[in-house]
Amino acid sequence: MSDLVQRDHARDPLMIAEEWMRAGRDVAIATVVETWGSAPRPVGSHLVIDTEGNFEGSVSGGCVEGAVVAEAADVLAEGKPRMLEFGVADETAWEVGLSCGGRIRVFVERLG
Repeated sequence: MSDLVQRDHARDPLMIAEEWMRAGRDVAIATVVETWGSAPRPVGSHLVIDTEGNFEGSVSGGCVEGAVVAEAADVLAEGKPRMLEFGVADETAWEVGLSCGGRIRVFVERLG
């Protein structure tokens, strides 16, 4: 396998989630399921999070990632999935930094 392919695999959030789960870590995955207008990441983008707050991947960038990581901690603790929405029409969009004029919907669920 070439170095480039190995590096791509090392950054793939789904591959990372699989590695973390094999190591016995509890893992949640956040997936962009819908976008409207200008959005930093496309539908299908992933962010994986473990119970220690480690994360890899991206669903938006900036402060939205922090909000998603915090929600993922609750999902891991409770085991119940959540649908999150961030957008400029939502007051929280400015609080978490999604001021690009778009909206995103992110589904967060526990793996395993």
